[in-house]
Amino acid sequence: MKQAELYRKLEDKRVECLACARRCKLAPGQIGFCGVRGNKDGELYLLVYGKVIAMHVDPIEKKPLSHFHPGSMVLSIATTGCSWACMYCQNFDISQRRVVEGFEVSPEEIVDIALKVGAQGITYTYNEPSIFAEFAHDVGVAAHKRGLFNNFVSNGYLTDEAVDYLSKFLDAITVDFKGNADDTFARKFILIPSYKPVFDALLELKRKKIHIEITDLVIPKVGDDLEKARKLVRWIHDNLGPETPIHFLRFHPDYKMMDYPWTPIETLEKHIKIAREEGMKYVYIGNVPGHPDEHTYCPKCGNVVIERYGFEIVSWKLTKDNRCRFCGEKIPIVGTLHETYKDNRFFPIPIYRLKRFERVDAKKILTSSKEQSKSN
Repeated sequence: MKQAELYRKLEDKRVECLACARRCKLAPGQIGFCGVRGNKDGELYLLVYGKVIAMHVDPIEKKPLSHFHPGSMVLSIATTGCSWACMYCQNFDISQRRVVEGFEVSPEEIVDIALKVGAQGITYTYNEPSIFAEFAHDVGVAAHKRGLFNNFVSNGYLTDEAVDYLSKFLDAITVDFKGNADDTFARKFILIPSYKPVFDALLELKRKKIHIEITDLVIPKVGDDLEKARKLVRWIHDNLGPETPIHFLRFHPDYKMMDYPWTPIETLEKHIKIAREEGMKYVYIGNVPGHPDEHTYCPKCGNVVIERYGFEIVSWKLTKDNRCRFCGEKIPIVGTLHETYKDNRFFPIPIYRLKRFERVDAKKILTSSKEQSKSN
């Protein structure tokens, strides 16, 4: 574990965590909602520092990022814990695990692995990465020094302090809305009071000039209201801009919502139609391989300039400076096509063969005295 940076001290050795918008106030020995940040003797510690629970190589399009280093390969990492409690989480075995455990690996070793497998960047994903912000920071700074980019897949439930801290190394972020950003949905299925902190964080992320793409998981019956979708899209258009990529994702039954159906494709198409009516230029459907709205269309001439199938790039009709080959329109993309788009960009890293697995008793560590800690 390592002392955290995103916190402030209160009276009576209590601390306020600043990693997420919950702003947990913790007395000595207490652990935050996320399960990985705890108060020891009046100081906040990140309990999972250097403890990776999952590591995988992915295409950047899986995040999904369609306008950031297309065709690139990323090393994805995660710890246990999360700042949300989504009842449909496909990674619940990681995100809802309230045990401090993982494979011991240093920031430099993570960067070494990324370079060895040929990745161009590191993605912090599978659980909410802001909860392990200090570890991500050290990995990210080391990654930048060796020519790699960094991106988050995040719920966006961030404080201004967290955004400022992350901006020191973060190049791109996918912010994942659920259920069209409906607060009623959020209270029932995510266990947060409202989406306001996410909108506030997005404004701050934009000010920091971090590349932003938006996803919205459309959940049948409880999170597919079209007027709520229009309200969300209108906010994105007016505050982030019409060129902000937005991905409407198909829901599949998982975790505590196994009795809900897959999102009908027609429902996703209605969301796409609304986004285009509101002036959004780059709108996508996710989790429906082969759908025509996986492609990038030139907003000027209407031709397909990036053809995709799932996470794969099938054809590329842009110039080296990312202009449409048909009409010359500039397409907003960070970076250009990486040649790794032709390669297999999806495979696991057998970290269990490389590193030692450790599980720790977090409560015991937090309640032990400083003298005991020094002697151990």
